[in-house]
Amino acid sequence: MKYPITRPVAQLYRPAALLRVRPKTAGKYVQICNHVYAEAHGLGLLMDIFTPEQGANGLGIIDVISGGWFADRVQLNEHIGLGVVDGLCAHGYTVFALSPGSITKFTGQDMVRHIHEGIRHIKARADRFGVDRNRLGLTGASAGGHLAALAALEPRPARPQSRDPFRHYDTAVQALGLFFPPTDLLDFGGHRFDLIEIEGIPLGRLLFEDGLAHHTDHEVEERLLQLSPARRVASTPPPVLLIHGDADAIVPVSQSHKLAEAVRAAGGSAEVIEKPGGGHPWPEIRTEIEQLAGWFDSSLMA
Repeated sequence: MKYPITRPVAQLYRPAALLRVRPKTAGKYVQICNHVYAEAHGLGLLMDIFTPEQGANGLGIIDVISGGWFADRVQLNEHIGLGVVDGLCAHGYTVFALSPGSITKFTGQDMVRHIHEGIRHIKARADRFGVDRNRLGLTGASAGGHLAALAALEPRPARPQSRDPFRHYDTAVQALGLFFPPTDLLDFGGHRFDLIEIEGIPLGRLLFEDGLAHHTDHEVEERLLQLSPARRVASTPPPVLLIHGDADAIVPVSQSHKLAEAVRAAGGSAEVIEKPGGGHPWPEIRTEIEQLAGWFDSSLMA
């Protein structure tokens, strides 16, 4: 078994930066580390690109890397260790593991905007990356799934007359496959999202740069609505697959069903696969990753 490139540069400012995560992987891909897809406040926004060594199918999957709305190489290595990159590359996909930024610096709306810019960047350089800009899939797990859903369900239009060449491309994707995403922050297992505690995550920073203290209840509710993909489904959503453990103690499985119902109500197709006894995540998740890859085959190659 090969190991991925876990630390191409120093990792700063977070306890997780002290970890040396070395997930096992088949490694049948060429990995490009820290490709800059945009800048924000002078900081480079990064993605790693994984291209299959053999059998590339000319299609791309964007994997939004975020755990607890925090993105770094530790989170990326978790995705690699779970088998997301191996599974998708084995089917011939080029994987763009995109970091949208972290809750310590950016709000949820900022991070969604970053995903849109990442999609535009990939489309603008599709020939260089060897992928079809008109057949892209989007995936993510947990917080990454939440952000991916928001980006996919409210795509930004192209502006062909813009002086910025990246604006010549829209941010639509053709398929959305997610693992256990939060989707309705106004009704999160019967509670409002800002009123619960999840593993010490500063949820107020997800809503506003300065937290909740200086905002009215109405402002908080409005922002929760804006960050709830199940309440933001566009008129023509892409096909959606949701995979969720029925024993998930962090994100209730009802969150996936809420999004599926909203997509169907908007005229789209949505499927939910429940993993019996599955948590957040579960040990044998490579089986479901293979299902996800097969679903992308049927959604993007038709």
